[in-house]
Amino acid sequence: MKKYLILLLSITLFSCKGKRVDLSGEVPVKVNDFIAAFPLLQLPYIASDTNINKLSTDSIEIGRKAFIQFVPDTALNKIIGKNKEVTITPVGRIEKQKEDYLLATFNTNKKTSLAVFVFNKEHKFLAYQYLLSDKNNDEYSHFVSINKEPTFLINREKLNADKQLQFTRVGWVYVSGANFMVVINDGNEDTKKNETIINPIDTLPRKNKLSGDYVQNKKNFISIRDSKKTNYYFFFIHFEKKEENCTGELKGELKMKDATHAIYSEGGDPCVIDFYFEGNEVVVKEKGSCGNRRGMNCFFDDTYIRKKETKTQKKK
Repeated sequence: MKKYLILLLSITLFSCKGKRVDLSGEVPVKVNDFIAAFPLLQLPYIASDTNINKLSTDSIEIGRKAFIQFVPDTALNKIIGKNKEVTITPVGRIEKQKEDYLLATFNTNKKTSLAVFVFNKEHKFLAYQYLLSDKNNDEYSHFVSINKEPTFLINREKLNADKQLQFTRVGWVYVSGANFMVVINDGNEDTKKNETIINPIDTLPRKNKLSGDYVQNKKNFISIRDSKKTNYYFFFIHFEKKEENCTGELKGELKMKDATHAIYSEGGDPCVIDFYFEGNEVVVKEKGSCGNRRGMNCFFDDTYIRKKETKTQKKK
């Protein structure tokens, strides 16, 4: 009798464990079940336009009605366009200290797309980023590589007539309190494009008192933008000195210590920078060791003058 009860209990547990959650959306879906549908990803991870239809190792599908319970319909529409019929397949989950990243594929009209969605630890949707498609009418190979940070590096490459590799790589990261931003823009296809400095925070709001662009010239500047956190600003510094033999670049978040003094300091990072605001100028002083963000013989020490904004910029 005892053996029979143990066997019955085992069968019952197996049945409960093996029962799949209904993710069609025809019945309410618990957020924990939605998140659990995405298996943990091992990083680094690579997905290409040639294997995008085989990324999922399971046959689980998420109905549109279930998906938009947790992701805004507007975000989904930007990925799939006007298509009403879509097959959504979970690919994987990346867990970090403050956010979770969910990767999913979207199949519509024989086209499959890959996108990533960010949720906070309370499972609230924060942002999304389109990554890849299997329908590219060009001669390039397209793929996305994801490191442990995570940075989502979107690549395209091909061999030209001389059998030389032509490539473009754009790296995106999610910035807390903001959105996805470009932190890498590299390639060898367009010389003019390569000479252009990409400002990853340029499109962020600049409504607060100190927000704006402080410049010396087009290759030496600091951009400061609004943060959603009180007494914080996002910043991006780029400089090129001594006939471009010494360059430096840093993106981060500064904290106001008082009305005119701010500091950049991240736990575990030896790089510390002070910012002093006076009139229409900002003075930057490197206090810690920022050697991995600049050349050996130059420092984040300089003065920048605030650029007068045009009416068009203010409207933006």
